[in-house]
Amino acid sequence: MPLPQVCVCYLLRERDGTTEVLLGRKKHGLGEGYYVGLGGKLEPGESPVEAAVREVAEESGVIVAAADLEPRGLLSYRFPHREAWSQESNVFVCRRWIGEPAPSDELDPEWFEIGELPLDEMWDDARFWLPGVLAGGAVRRSFTFGADLASVVDPVV
Repeated sequence: MPLPQVCVCYLLRERDGTTEVLLGRKKHGLGEGYYVGLGGKLEPGESPVEAAVREVAEESGVIVAAADLEPRGLLSYRFPHREAWSQESNVFVCRRWIGEPAPSDELDPEWFEIGELPLDEMWDDARFWLPGVLAGGAVRRSFTFGADLASVVDPVV
């Protein structure tokens, strides 16, 4: 059976000669309290790109154009101890948008220099792939989480 499809988008900006990424502290639900990229579940009939455009607007008030999304890969997450959390995530970055990020019901947005990611306050898998993607790379990986539902136990390349 295919995994539920989700998307995540990382907005990148240049500020004073450094690149910053927009993350948001999740207010509730899966990942509550963690810093995450903007994104969520695909609605029926929606493509990953369409979902990313919608989710960025819903979670930050920022408008991105589908043509400005840069596909960066696909991540599979397995939670054998809570199968309902297993999912497959389409990863995007975006460097152009309209508006300023604002808090939403889902998260509080915050800019971070890409060299100073709050990895200890993010999902455990992020340390394996996010710095490379934000530096211009791509990713296609699978991660299995342990019984604590927080720690990666099998980072398959």
